[in-house]
Amino acid sequence: MKNNIKKTLQTTFGYSEFKPNQEEIITSILEGRDVFAAMPTGGGKSLCYQLPAMLLSGLTVVISPLIALMKDQVDAAVENGITAGFINSSLSYEDADNVFYLLKSGKLKLLYIAPERFAVEGFISRLQNINLSHISVDEAHCVSEWGHDFRPDYLLLSRLREYFPNIVISAFTATATIKVQSDIITQLKLKKPLRIRASFNRKELYYSIIRKSNANQQILEFIRDHSGDSGIVYRTTRKDVESTSAFLNKHGITSLPYHAGLADDERKRNQNLYKKDEVDIVVATIAFGMGIDKSNVRFIIHGDLPKSIESYYQETGRAGRDGELSYCLLLYSRGDTGKILYHIRNIEDEDEQIRARNNLSRMISYAETSVCRRKQLLSYFDEAYPGDCGMCDSCNDEVELVDGTVDAQKVLSAIKRVDERFGITYIIDIVRGANTVRIRQYGHDQLPTYGVGKGESKNYWHRVIDELLGQECISRDEDQYGILRITEKGKQILYGNKTFSVAKRYSTMKSKVTADYEQGNEALFDHLKKLRLLLAREKGLPPYMIFSDKTIREMCVKLPQSKNSFLAVNGVGQVKLESYGDDFLECIKEYSIKS
Repeated sequence: MKNNIKKTLQTTFGYSEFKPNQEEIITSILEGRDVFAAMPTGGGKSLCYQLPAMLLSGLTVVISPLIALMKDQVDAAVENGITAGFINSSLSYEDADNVFYLLKSGKLKLLYIAPERFAVEGFISRLQNINLSHISVDEAHCVSEWGHDFRPDYLLLSRLREYFPNIVISAFTATATIKVQSDIITQLKLKKPLRIRASFNRKELYYSIIRKSNANQQILEFIRDHSGDSGIVYRTTRKDVESTSAFLNKHGITSLPYHAGLADDERKRNQNLYKKDEVDIVVATIAFGMGIDKSNVRFIIHGDLPKSIESYYQETGRAGRDGELSYCLLLYSRGDTGKILYHIRNIEDEDEQIRARNNLSRMISYAETSVCRRKQLLSYFDEAYPGDCGMCDSCNDEVELVDGTVDAQKVLSAIKRVDERFGITYIIDIVRGANTVRIRQYGHDQLPTYGVGKGESKNYWHRVIDELLGQECISRDEDQYGILRITEKGKQILYGNKTFSVAKRYSTMKSKVTADYEQGNEALFDHLKKLRLLLAREKGLPPYMIFSDKTIREMCVKLPQSKNSFLAVNGVGQVKLESYGDDFLECIKEYSIKS
């Protein structure tokens, strides 16, 4: 069996080695054992059910909520030589009947379906009359009410074991706490499953946070620094999506908007143009991303604070799926919390509201604390990490701690002298000596602290207050219009019993980290990408389905000159060698002659 697995990995998928946990999962499925696997995005979970589908005698069914993604998944499987199809509401009756004909005749090895399909009368009995070997539940956190994206339709899957008592069932998720993991296993009635909890550490992702001052300008500057790369910019509101996209286009960066307010046709068009590398940038609400499996996304920008660590991890995880170095930038302002809290207050279920507040609190702590970003993210998923990752702003010489005791005392004194009854903006106005009607009405222009910080900008004082909040020297009462209160720790600083340090940040994200990733020749890389785009257009496929950026990078390093050496490149299987080998080898040879 082991030899067959390795051979299929090489000939079908073009890899000589498995990623962590893949071989154990595949072996268990082939031996008839249920599996639960929590694996990060980019961890290779699709191979864990696609490879067994090639070796099992019957059909493998993959249940996925991502209807928009199914065609892409099928196209990618077919590119590797796997006979695959899908059934969902996007198909006509005629097309669906054709898929059922292929199923009945045993011509399909892999079938993708949506969970809603189990509610369709007669569907289960049709599956029961097919030679079925394996059912795989993708995005399995949707089955748990504790999951971040619970889907009521997934509750239909709790009866899978009843309908198919002797079929192997596997469940995969890219995000799951221990509590959610146990609930998934219970809901799906997995029998003594192999439990895999892979590391959630995405080593190829570089995390950085910058204080938000002018979001559109900061986004523009970052994208210019990553010219030619494919990226997603997330904004919270439709209005911000439109304004950011328009701003980028005005300044020569072609981008497309994506949000629920657009017509269906426009949304699909914009998504397809992005998937097919016809445009590098999409600006979107969080509705974008779940329906796309684009492997060459090189950066994710959050222009606003996400509502939870889980959401942030899921959204940043859409970068670097091919394992290539990718960047995750968060623009942070405390003002974003008010918008999120407004929605939280409108949640009717009290327990859900408490859960949402706790999630936001952890997200704020992540953004405000100068501790290794990776350490904080992984701790959310109950995974210990020592820190000092070298792949985040906190660990990579981008943060310098400077003494800020005196400036902290200026802020704390202002808060105390106004009896802890005002919020951030008002306190900054006092410290900077702003001449406002409100300050004069209250007589606060007569305070000893009025104007003591006029030499610094508003942004500077925002950073000081963010640090005071992050280090729990002050608290912000969100239910009382965000008024600031001094904690016991803050009092120690105010009265000179403790010192206070401010993190001074430097944005040098393209730094020494690139040395860990073999780049090869950039000119050849650009030539091969253009060839990939041309071939993809001819076939009507997204370019990453031809070859990933990582595979092309390896071609630039190894410079294969024959079919055998081309086949030795990771990501080149037998079918892709036959389909694209001649074109790519010719391009590489031409480059080698010219250079």
